[in-house]
Amino acid sequence: MDITVADLKKRLESGEKLNLIDVREEYEYEADNIGAQLVPLGDLPHRLVEFDALKDQEIIVHCRSGKRSETAQKFMQTQGYTNVRNVIGGILAYREL
Repeated sequence: MDITVADLKKRLESGEKLNLIDVREEYEYEADNIGAQLVPLGDLPHRLVEFDALKDQEIIVHCRSGKRSETAQKFMQTQGYTNVRNVIGGILAYREL
């Protein structure tokens, strides 16, 4: 299941505590981030253990356009994560709001 940038922005602005992961590269994150934990897509398989306690909780993944985060979402689902949501359109769509 995916999440729209409008829904994400509303939840962030309300101060809701989210399990938000940014799967972009470090240079992208440094240039523009929305408070997510940075785990570049290439590092995700090696760092997945960091999120073991969240297997049944909502995890929201985002990237620049939504493609890498969709890959991350599918990978995490194959590893038993049951509620991974991809941000449709990524940071590009988020900044257009």
